[in-house]
Amino acid sequence: MKQTPLHALHERLGARMVEFAGHHMPVQYSSIKQEHAAVREAVGLFDVSHMGQIFLAGEAAGPAADRLCSRRVSDLAVGRVRYALLCNESGGVVDDVTVYRTAADELFLCVNAANVDKDRAWVQEHAGGAEVRDESEATGLLAVQGPLAVELLARVSPASLGTLARFAFERCEVAGAPALVSRTGYTGADGFELYCAADDAEAVALALLREGKELGLLPVGLGARDTLRLEAALPLYGHELDDTTSPLEAGLDAFVDEAGDFIGAEAIRRRKRDGHPRRLVGFALDGRGVARDGYPVAGPDGDPVGVVTSGAPSPTLGKSIGLAYVPPAMGESGSQLDILVRGRPVPARVVDTPFVKGVRAGRRPPRKA
Repeated sequence: MKQTPLHALHERLGARMVEFAGHHMPVQYSSIKQEHAAVREAVGLFDVSHMGQIFLAGEAAGPAADRLCSRRVSDLAVGRVRYALLCNESGGVVDDVTVYRTAADELFLCVNAANVDKDRAWVQEHAGGAEVRDESEATGLLAVQGPLAVELLARVSPASLGTLARFAFERCEVAGAPALVSRTGYTGADGFELYCAADDAEAVALALLREGKELGLLPVGLGARDTLRLEAALPLYGHELDDTTSPLEAGLDAFVDEAGDFIGAEAIRRRKRDGHPRRLVGFALDGRGVARDGYPVAGPDGDPVGVVTSGAPSPTLGKSIGLAYVPPAMGESGSQLDILVRGRPVPARVVDTPFVKGVRAGRRPPRKA
């Protein structure tokens, strides 16, 4: 298994380590509930150095990115970030990515860890003369998430990061190390992602842990990262998205230029005209049990008609929630479903997503007494 630059630190912190996307990663340090609560109520620190960074450079970088991505990105100003999908010719999703404009002739795609090799090959195949560089191994990536994230970064960086807009980034020093800091994340909470040299990652993490202690900061593992992103109804590649799934049936219409000519655009339009046989919905269990990915969703006659893609108990809401693909007729808010939990039907209902938002999700600091 691969190791991130913080592997030794995880072991010193007593993390329980697991294999994830080919990497030896921390699943939890204390408990998933405690780490989850830290992000919603204070601040949490994540090691996400397993993610990949693939650069496009040169005069052809912008046109290549527009051809690869489901929405235009060549018009991004330097210092801005945009979420998009890489799609294949059949309209399925190769990966979901965030695109950073780092210079007039350079962008980079932050890609999912399990897809780095696949994405690099896909980008190289369709680069159209742009230079392609994979800087994943040389990069450390930390996420600082929660309502006190701004206060924490003010203690370790001279930059005024509290004024940074969402989906924007700034180059600055963090704990004395050069970094690219973006107002982005995967939790639904306020926060930042910090890109730095792999050799600087441990020193930056140690400074964040030290300065964040009195703020209630906790290191956070993959377990809470998953419950946090689920409460925010953010897709996880390999669960809600894959090479056969149209981004439209996944509810990602806002991130697709349906009139565009990117790879897969015509197939996406055709699949929409033909009518999608399913749609992604959020649900909450009304009965006891936990819906796990792969559990069937049953229709009124008890026969399976859909499948759970992600499910877990929600620490914030105190009940089990999940995402599932169901027939469109069953996808309206309030529709009743049965989730077959180990073969036993458990009543559930379709609910609006995200499951938590605003202050409850940690979007801004709690009011002081």
